[in-house]
Amino acid sequence: MTVTATRLAKPAPSLDPMIRLVANDMNAVNQVIVDRMRSEIPLIPQLAGHLISGGGKRMRPMLTLASAQLLGYQGTSHHVLAAAVEFIHTATLLHDDVVDGSDLRRGRRTANIIWGNPASVLVGDFLFSRSFQLMVDAGSLKVLNILSGASAVIAEGEVNQLTAVRQVGLPEERYLSIIDAKTAALFAAACRIAAVVAERPEAEELALEAYGRNLGIAFQLIDDAIDYVSDAGTMGKDAGDDFREGKMTLPVILAYARGNEEERTFWKDAVEGRRTSDEDFAHAIALVRKSRAVDDTMARARHYGGLAIEAIRGFADGPAKAAMIEAVEFAVARAY
Repeated sequence: MTVTATRLAKPAPSLDPMIRLVANDMNAVNQVIVDRMRSEIPLIPQLAGHLISGGGKRMRPMLTLASAQLLGYQGTSHHVLAAAVEFIHTATLLHDDVVDGSDLRRGRRTANIIWGNPASVLVGDFLFSRSFQLMVDAGSLKVLNILSGASAVIAEGEVNQLTAVRQVGLPEERYLSIIDAKTAALFAAACRIAAVVAERPEAEELALEAYGRNLGIAFQLIDDAIDYVSDAGTMGKDAGDDFREGKMTLPVILAYARGNEEERTFWKDAVEGRRTSDEDFAHAIALVRKSRAVDDTMARARHYGGLAIEAIRGFADGPAKAAMIEAVEFAVARAY
């Protein structure tokens, strides 16, 4: 008798294992966030709360908590630091939406559309200030150095991106330096600080930093690919935002480099703001698909994801390590 085996499909990777892993710690972090968002000026918690409660995954603070569990840390300093990480991230989002003129984030109207640009910028500044107070509360000069350094790098990355907007032919190396600064730096710092408060050897600090940095690069590469393959409901922002803002993301860089003369002329006009209609965006999607620019962007994301997983191979197996590996797989799989 012949037995035919049925292979069960592997479930799609998810953040659920990490969410379950850090659930109790995250409750403590959320309490810190609520406490430190308070102000006698009602607009501050109202505006900040709009974004913080807006459905984000809280991936960066979860990485701090998961890294601490990976190391067997038994203290509570990571709660304060995870809140600081979330405040830094939220502040940068508030500022980014003003710079980009965005009107949608995570499927909701952005704070700058509701309350205006000045209020968004100033509340972002408030959250940055709160994050530094939390770093001081943690009582570690090294942690303060890592997170303050990351904050400066993020700002540099945003300025670098701003000066690269509408520059057709942007080198791929500069694009990678931009996303390493504006996205990966905070992922890297969020993971490394767990090893600092756990008083682990520097080799473990660097391993977690490498995990976070490579995960952050993979995460941003997929974000940039998603702009050309998903709708607003999937992305939580308007489809084609990057295209209309003239951002030279990797799909555009590759499509431009591989295009013929007519296609390059289209990309030049689009990047410089002369082709921004829905029909133009549809044509851009066709070109990135024809040139396999999105496929190759996703392939590079998988490469960096593999580097992230490899960085934590040396840590003991267990729920924390498994959840962190699946978080990488989830970050890369979001575009499929």
